[in-house]
Amino acid sequence: MQELAYLRGYPEPVLQQVRQLLASGELAGHLAKKYPQSHTVQSDRALYDYAQELKNRFLRNAPPLNKVCYDSRINVVRNALGLNTAISRVQGNKLTAKNEIRVAALFKSAPEAFLRMIVAHELAHLKEKNHDKAFYQLCCHMVPDYMQLEFDLRLYLTLGAFE
Repeated sequence: MQELAYLRGYPEPVLQQVRQLLASGELAGHLAKKYPQSHTVQSDRALYDYAQELKNRFLRNAPPLNKVCYDSRINVVRNALGLNTAISRVQGNKLTAKNEIRVAALFKSAPEAFLRMIVAHELAHLKEKNHDKAFYQLCCHMVPDYMQLEFDLRLYLTLGAFE
């Protein structure tokens, strides 16, 4: 039986379907047909603008973003696709926080829908720190098909692990 690391926790019938798609070589075609469009967000500046536009549209009252960049050091194997950090500094008698979002560099070549899902996920952490019901409701508010995209992203990562 093939180990499907990115799909742990899914029911066995779903895993069996994925194994069949992998064995027949149809998974790549399925994902390419479903997500044919790549994106042009290749630089850190373009990624910042992309994230800022999504933030301005859905999270106007959230803390400001100070940095958004691609990071080649993010280890996808450890289930990190993006990171959201808040760095607090004391400046005089004030405490300031800088919010940074880092997205795994593999998303430079991924379909646009997956980049949107990851950026929305990291932006949601500006308001909701934990992965709870309110967090996923916020993700679905920003990206209505968030749950399907998350599953398809797991398929995309699984495909990359078997190629």
